[in-house]
This record gives sequence, C-alpha cells and structure tokens, in this order.
Amino acid sequence: MLSRAQEAPLQGTELPADPEVVPAVRWIPFKIGQPKKQIVPKTVERDFEREYGKLQQLEDQTKKLQKDMKKSTDADLAMSKSAVKISSDLLSNPLCEQEPGFLEMVTAFDTAMKRMDSFNQEKVNQIQKTVIEPLKKFSSVFPSLNMAVKRREQTLQDYKRLQSKVEKYEEKERTGPVLAKLHQAREELRPVKEDFEAKNKQLLEEMPKFYSSRIDYFKPSFESLVRAQVVYYTEMHKIFGDLTAQIDQPGLSDEQRERENEAKLSELRALSIVADD
Repeated sequence: MLSRAQEAPLQGTELPADPEVVPAVRWIPFKIGQPKKQIVPKTVERDFEREYGKLQQLEDQTKKLQKDMKKSTDADLAMSKSAVKISSDLLSNPLCEQEPGFLEMVTAFDTAMKRMDSFNQEKVNQIQKTVIEPLKKFSSVFPSLNMAVKRREQTLQDYKRLQSKVEKYEEKERTGPVLAKLHQAREELRPVKEDFEAKNKQLLEEMPKFYSSRIDYFKPSFESLVRAQVVYYTEMHKIFGDLTAQIDQPGLSDEQRERENEAKLSELRALSIVADD
C-alpha cells in the first residue's frame, strides 16, 4: 500500500531546496521584438529558471532511477531462473542415474534453488509495488508541470508583444487616432499582464514545494527496498546454510577439493581412449 505522501506528491512538508543544483532550462524563448521596458525583473527570471531547472533535473533522475530499478529486478529474476534451470538439468543428467549419493546432493541443490527463486520473486514483486510503481507515478506528474511552464512562457511572449505595441503608440504624437489606438492597446495588455503575473506567481510558489516534497514521497519507497533486501538475504543465508550442511564434506578446504578434482582428472587423462595420438 502506498503512503499518503506517495499518493499526493505535491503535499509534502517543505524542506530546504539545494541552492547549488541549477541546471540549464530547456525551453528557448520565441524570438520577438523586445519591449524597452523590463517587464519581468531579472531576479525573478533567475529564480524561475533556477527552480524549474531543479525540477528538470529531478525528472531526469527519477526516470533514470526507474529504468535502473527495472533492469535490476529483471537481472535478479534471470539469475534465479537460470539457477533453477541448472539444477533441473543436473537432475535429468545421466550423472545422477546410478549414483544415489550424487542424486541426493543434486536433489538438495535443486530444492534450494527453487526456494531461492520463490523468495526472489516475492522480493521483486514487493520492489515493483513499493518502488518502481511509485517512481512511475511520480514521473507522470512532470508532463503537467512542463505544460504549465509552457503556458507561462507563451503568456510572457504575448505580454512582451503587447507591451511593445503600447510603447510604440506612447512614442508617437498624441493625436486623436493615436490616443484611441493607445487606449485599445492598453486594454489588450491589461488581462494578459494579469494572466502572466498569476501564472508566474503560482509557479514560483509551487515549484519549490513540489521539489522539496520529493523526500517525503520517496523515503517510504526506499525504506521498503531496504526491508525487501534484508528479508531476501536473510532467507538466502538460511537456505544455503541448510544446503551446505547437506552436501558439504566436513574438513575439506577449497584447495583440497581442487586437488581432488585435479587428481581425478589426471586419472581420466591417463586412459588410453583420451590419450593424444
């Protein structure tokens, strides 16, 4: 079950944003005639670009993390399925047909691999539900955010265009027709200006809140990831401990086993049927 923070990523407790994370903003403003009047203070524009840049970086990293988590779980499943395939192939191998001791060893190994695969599947299912799916849902918020930024940019271009139009009539001789056109231009400008200021204010207020909410949103997911790994490897310790107790020859080191294998191989090489011509 997802936490409340995961169901509503925009409602997290505001945390201090990292002031050093300021990647470049993606959009390129449309090339239009610029008004002489500075309609958006440079400090405001810098603040906007900084906050949006942080969210763009967050979007990229969230998508990358989701992709990497999917690769990791796919690799985990492939590993355990391969182990089960190996043990199954051994059971059907002629090696086991007439050697009860070896058959017992391989059977224990096959049982252990199937247990491992079962616990691995449970782990992957939990990670899918509590980590990968929340990452996917978090990423789905960004298209709406990017669209809001695009609408703000389009409104800004309209604002600049109409401000330039007002300035053009303000610079002309104050004749009746000019004053009429100036009045009309100001009337056109007023709602566009208000619309831009509302969009700009909303984004400047909500982008930092959205960015800081990432901690509250992702913390439960990664706590769940850690728990899933702990449970899995605890069970693996038990499974392979039991397997070792069943098949291990006490008192033999890896080096001693290697020497035994080499001795047996030397005996096989001594047979005439494998002798070099």
